Amino acid sequence: MDELLPQRHRTDKVTVLTQPAWMTVLVYVVLMLLGAGAGWLVKILAEWLVTLPWAPMQGPAKLLASVPEPWLTVGLLSAGMVLGLIVGLIAQYEELSVVVSAERITFTRKKKDQEFARDRVVQAFLDGRQLVLLGDDEGELARETCDLDAQRVADAFTAHGYAWVDEDPYKDDFRRWVPDMPGLSQEANALLKARARLLEKKSSTEDLRELREELARLGVVVRDERRRQHWRLIRGRG
Repeated sequence: MDELLPQRHRTDKVTVLTQPAWMTVLVYVVLMLLGAGAGWLVKILAEWLVTLPWAPMQGPAKLLASVPEPWLTVGLLSAGMVLGLIVGLIAQYEELSVVVSAERITFTRKKKDQEFARDRVVQAFLDGRQLVLLGDDEGELARETCDLDAQRVADAFTAHGYAWVDEDPYKDDFRRWVPDMPGLSQEANALLKARARLLEKKSSTEDLRELREELARLGVVVRDERRRQHWRLIRGRG
């Protein structure tokens, strides 16, 4: 058992990185309390709206206000807490967990695994809130949003002999992308333009990841910052 950190279950071969149990419980409690508070506000708002004949949503407000007490309060508070619980479950489902061993690294999110063999991973680092694995061709094997404690992650990688660095060794090679960027192929520019539209719409991360992988096949590495794309070429490619 790992003696350094809670919720990092260490055997001779594996380190599992997840959020500490106390943090998960705290998130659920806070979200459920916020949900209950939202339910209480809905009750107050409904009772206020029925006193204003000119206000919108009179129908739903009158329907809620017609529910006798204490059932109205109990029902709205309960509904709010259930909603908070659902939000917490979704957040936990979307969190990244990391399994590190001497043989491989496994990322798990939404019950989907990504595995990276030891000999493919040259370096690893955190770029803000993103955990990045670099391959032997200077390209990125993975770039995933990671809310795990930075020191815990660094300790796990170094404990298993991976090369951990404090920052992206190629950070100075990135350039901000603009449409029809010189130095990029037409296909790469088209893919980056499609990603830019997805970023503006705050579309699913799955779509963004697929386009990132397409760009990687063209020898282009992309990173996002405040919905702006920055890119670099893998040397000898692009």
